Amino acid sequence: MENLLIRPMKKRDLDQVLKIEEEVFSGSSWSKKAFINELKNKYSYYLVVTIADNIIGYIGGWLIFDEAHITTLAVSKEFRRQGIATGILEEFFEDIRNDNILKATLEVRVSNQGARKLYLKEGFVELGIRKNYYSDNQEDAIIMWKEL
Repeated sequence: MENLLIRPMKKRDLDQVLKIEEEVFSGSSWSKKAFINELKNKYSYYLVVTIADNIIGYIGGWLIFDEAHITTLAVSKEFRRQGIATGILEEFFEDIRNDNILKATLEVRVSNQGARKLYLKEGFVELGIRKNYYSDNQEDAIIMWKEL
């Protein structure tokens, strides 16, 4: 995709990020304060995807010892199914490998078949379930892992 740029998330990006957050995770979205705290956290690493300075997606996670825990990944609905999520995941993995991160984990809603399919395609495997993980509806989460 032309003019696509993946770069570190900055505080000034948060208004655009929050619009996508609400669009994608309505009812269980993160607050601006939560993102600000993440950007201040020395263990966090967040990226945004932009087209012509408009943020269309983001990813974030914690880098602890030799593991990455992906905490969030979202792409604006109008840009889905265009390889954006794959691209940002691959950029994230490339960047964190430079920090000697050897594996990645995440939780995904049992009902989120699209995300599960993406993560399986990217080499994650489903290795467990966290019962009643999501506070908005007590839905279970699938625990997924990937060797980098």
